[in-house]
Amino acid sequence: MPGHLALGVFTDPPQISDLQGFSLDSDDIAALKQCQPGKCRIQLPATSITEFQHLVQWSSPNAEEQANQLLRSRAFERVLAYQREGNQALGTYNDKPDPTAVPEQFALLLSADRALAEREPDFYHYLLDYPRGKPAGYEETFFWEKVKFGLKPTLRIVHMVTMRGGAADPVANAIARKQLYSSHYFQTALDLSVCVREKNDPTQPGFYLIEALGSEHGDFTGPKGSVIRSVAVSRALTALQQGLADIKDALESKTPVSAR
Repeated sequence: MPGHLALGVFTDPPQISDLQGFSLDSDDIAALKQCQPGKCRIQLPATSITEFQHLVQWSSPNAEEQANQLLRSRAFERVLAYQREGNQALGTYNDKPDPTAVPEQFALLLSADRALAEREPDFYHYLLDYPRGKPAGYEETFFWEKVKFGLKPTLRIVHMVTMRGGAADPVANAIARKQLYSSHYFQTALDLSVCVREKNDPTQPGFYLIEALGSEHGDFTGPKGSVIRSVAVSRALTALQQGLADIKDALESKTPVSAR
């Protein structure tokens, strides 16, 4: 996919080795060296910001590798805690003067999707209450990615949930990609792909594919934020259009869609 620089899938159960390649660039490492709670260019909780200042030997020749090892360790712990405790384990970002409680931000973002809550309440509540109340037949994947949809590469950790409807259900499939962590820009994000069956003509196997992208962010204010927002939105739309075009081509040629 355009803008994707790296991708890794977590095993079940996750292993620290799954995060090989999950690393910040040199510019972000340099910024991390100067981080303080309330003033940091990387989205992190206060405890992690303090750990980077005290546990990384910044004068060492391998300071960058130390920082990335600590980053991978804390990311791994975050995934395990989320699998045990759900959204509350996502914690709080303290990179800006006003802290951002990620669980609250996600709940607000999800509450805006009234159609999902009304038409697929089990799916809706599982995204909100994970890991409690998992309906039968749901599939899950955890992955990380390094993407460039703004002005700099961004690390993200994502929980993907797939729901498969029954033969008589109006929704054949629904996929949610729920952001657990992002190093830049997006405090929380949820991408939805929903396949709705065509009811007008039961003899035709047609369907509607609905894509919805939602996010909360804190970096898109002022002149610089306006530029970042414009670039991020443009790249997101381009990636969405390309993805839909690939799906259309694959369906018409009856070949599998390549992994994106």
